[in-house]
Amino acid sequence: MTSSTPGKHLASMRDATPLVQCITNYVAMNVAANVLLAAGASPAMVHSVEEAGEFAAFAGALTINMGTVSPDWADGMKSAADSAAAAGRPWVLDPVAHMATSYRRKVVTELLDLRPTVIRGNASEILALGGGNSSARGVDTKDDVAAAEDVARQLALSRQCIVAVTGRTDFVTDGTRTAHIDGGSAWMPRVTALGCSLTCLVGAYAAVEPDAFTATTAALAHFAVAGELAERDVSGPGSFAVAFLDALASVDGRTLDDKARVRLS
Repeated sequence: MTSSTPGKHLASMRDATPLVQCITNYVAMNVAANVLLAAGASPAMVHSVEEAGEFAAFAGALTINMGTVSPDWADGMKSAADSAAAAGRPWVLDPVAHMATSYRRKVVTELLDLRPTVIRGNASEILALGGGNSSARGVDTKDDVAAAEDVARQLALSRQCIVAVTGRTDFVTDGTRTAHIDGGSAWMPRVTALGCSLTCLVGAYAAVEPDAFTATTAALAHFAVAGELAERDVSGPGSFAVAFLDALASVDGRTLDDKARVRLS
């Protein structure tokens, strides 16, 4: 992918309407489902251990978010990730506040051992996951994306996956290639579950584009452009949330190519 062609990946994703299994938190379920539907994918919120593994074997992609993890949900997450990997399906890990408690640290270690295709988190989460220093303890980031870039590269190399650090300027790497994506809106952090929903959108693109670096970069570009378009005529986070869904749906390939600000190296 060049910096000017994320639009073709958007078109491919919409043509395929991929089925994305989203194991996400209670807060994010409705928002994430609406984001995927607006973008052009098909969400399925399947998390129970009794069916999560079976479902992951035929879904286009799997996304796992640790936001409201519990023992039962963790078992479903691990079953789904193991099944997705065995079936050759891409899966995306969102290690929400993994550093906050000993239980979360245990679960994220077990999930990492199941070889995620993509890890997407904020700067504090990625810093802590890669062994760097972070002052954050909860879900909110206390660090800048730039501070996590070197750690993200090393994490990508050691785990042989794509690492995406999202914030004011997003950063994506496979350890060698890198992408910076500018855009979005200052309202986005004021609307709950948008980061969780972005993880699901990465899954939608990865279900269709075999190169996970390209898929992740295109998904983040789509999100960033929609955020910029949505904030034009809104007065606050409530109206932004509605406008953002509309913008995700209205962005087409040409608009995405024209407005995406992606810098590759």
